[in-house]
Amino acid sequence: MLRNQSIGAVNTIIRRPSDGKLIGYNTDCEACVTAIEDALRERQKTNGCASNVSPIAGKLFVLVGAGGAGRAIAFGAKSRGARVVIFNRKYERAKALAAAVSCEALPYEHLNDFCPEKGMILANASAVGMQPKSDQTPISKEALRSYELVFDAVYTPRNTRLLQEATEVGATVVSGVEMFVRQALGQFKLFTNGLAPVDFMRRIVYEQF
Repeated sequence: MLRNQSIGAVNTIIRRPSDGKLIGYNTDCEACVTAIEDALRERQKTNGCASNVSPIAGKLFVLVGAGGAGRAIAFGAKSRGARVVIFNRKYERAKALAAAVSCEALPYEHLNDFCPEKGMILANASAVGMQPKSDQTPISKEALRSYELVFDAVYTPRNTRLLQEATEVGATVVSGVEMFVRQALGQFKLFTNGLAPVDFMRRIVYEQF
């Protein structure tokens, strides 16, 4: 059985004590979305315009990658009211995910030219930029000027070329390591039914990367 079946991807399986039934969960979704929301709220606080509404509501949310992590992120962003647009090297896969999420898919080769508005959010859920090909990036530095925030699910290296270039053009950045930490916090709660030692776990994980 899968909790939140619409995502269609599982990263945690728990055996239910009452009947021994296996239950599948996905902690990627909340891990990514809350990391992005918190970073945007921090940016809004700095600009003096904090709000209780999800800061990605109504935002154009550009997702690169349509695999398991991409599915989780797409559903999470959509659930918060974002306008999701999906790019994937295999266009058919992007279209299939877009149909499942009720959003739009566009051909990968249009990613660098996609700029209908400023202040968009970019989430890279592909493997582009991961070691040993850390010199690669899914999008040009010039195109990053249209984005308010850039998230990269890649966490080896922690500071990917994508995040470096996004920082250089003034975007807020969120590392895949933060998603990794939040995944673990969610899994800890599922496994133990208790709260994780957040500060300790975050420090240990960041020391490793």
